[in-house]
Amino acid sequence: MTAAYLAQMPTLQDFGKDVWWLVLLKVVGIFALLLVLTLFTINYERKVVARMAQRYGPNQVGPNGWLQSLTDGLKLPFKEEIIPLTADKAVYFLAPVISGVCAFTAFSVIPLGPMVSIFGERTPLQLTDTPVGVLVVLACAGMGVYGVVLAGWASGTAYPLFGGLRSSAQLISYEVAMGLSFVAVFMTAGTMSTSEIVRAQADGNPITVFGLELTAPSWYCILLLPSFIIYAISAVAETNRAPFDLPEAESELVGGFHTEYSSFKFAMFYLAEYINMITVSAVCTTLFLGGWRAPWPISLWDGANSGWVPLIWFFGKVLLLLFGFIWVRATLPRLRYDQFMRFGWKVLIPINLAWILALASIRTIQNETTDSGIRYTILGGLILAVLLITLLWPSRTPPPAPSLEEQVARRPKGSFPLPPLDLQVPPSPRTRRAVAERQPAMAGPGTAGDSGPGESDEKEV
Repeated sequence: MTAAYLAQMPTLQDFGKDVWWLVLLKVVGIFALLLVLTLFTINYERKVVARMAQRYGPNQVGPNGWLQSLTDGLKLPFKEEIIPLTADKAVYFLAPVISGVCAFTAFSVIPLGPMVSIFGERTPLQLTDTPVGVLVVLACAGMGVYGVVLAGWASGTAYPLFGGLRSSAQLISYEVAMGLSFVAVFMTAGTMSTSEIVRAQADGNPITVFGLELTAPSWYCILLLPSFIIYAISAVAETNRAPFDLPEAESELVGGFHTEYSSFKFAMFYLAEYINMITVSAVCTTLFLGGWRAPWPISLWDGANSGWVPLIWFFGKVLLLLFGFIWVRATLPRLRYDQFMRFGWKVLIPINLAWILALASIRTIQNETTDSGIRYTILGGLILAVLLITLLWPSRTPPPAPSLEEQVARRPKGSFPLPPLDLQVPPSPRTRRAVAERQPAMAGPGTAGDSGPGESDEKEV
């Protein structure tokens, strides 16, 4: 990379120097950008799902129906607002505000492009950045769930409360997996700053493995593929999207935590959901897809990563990830809640911990100051751990089901009669006699003359 090219990539020293009107312009610009992207994403989702279902999507309002979400957004604030009598008014009003503010705040540390000139002022295309910029995103995601939990509790009814409780359990399960997927990025990039992570993915990373000089891929979605997959799954769960939309679950909770919300407050929750989708897609682009840098071979063009052009690559990647959200929703059914929790605790988190341990061992082996004996010891330990996990992994073959006679023998005395396992209820004695009278020639033994189990039970009664 040339010195001129490196000068266009912002560093932490470039932030905090903007004049007040430029900061205000960036804040208003990001706010307007998120609103426009939300309106676009809603229509984008409806059109893509309609295409997958082979039907028409929105096609009446505006050119080819692209103004449908705008009219829906203008309509919601003017609808009647109904507040339950049992609602805690202060918390009821505060919950959608928390969700909306946290959704907007998380986007403040996302780098959108390199250094540019705005009205003669040289500034990075990013509102702000800190040495722990990625942790700001995690903090906003953790605070955003308070809006969901408080909305469920403040409504004063059962279904919203169930949705709020589900959301709190969902946060604990999948926030841990998402945070652990960031650890591999921190270890590889050597920083938690979002702008510095984009800089770390600028070119191939030189690595040394047993004396061999190799060049690792620049984008972390290739170099850290397990972390990328785990983050993608956790992001869908964190945004309450199908198949992980258990806090809403229309089929069982009506609407979940926002069942009792209407008018503008419902619009705030709706807005927060789609902004969270955009934010997690932007974070994935920053951490795993090279940020605003152009993909190869477009990056061979000198002007691809300078000026305002990188905005095209950044939002192209974000739209591609949003398409993945929509594709998953249109394809997979909703999980059961026990499957959802088991997948988070027993699959994602253990795999993530094992991957971080393996990555730390690999980086220790790559260190030039590490003794050769220590390198081979670590490598042998990794191979032994893989073999032990393979041998001790529990079998997925279910045990054989006990027979009907064994199940009857295990039942305690005095219990209720065992129903038939095939759900075929035997006919009553009256039905059996009627059939025997109508078809005497075809009636088999035990229908006309013999008294079957049903008849003996009737006589005893």
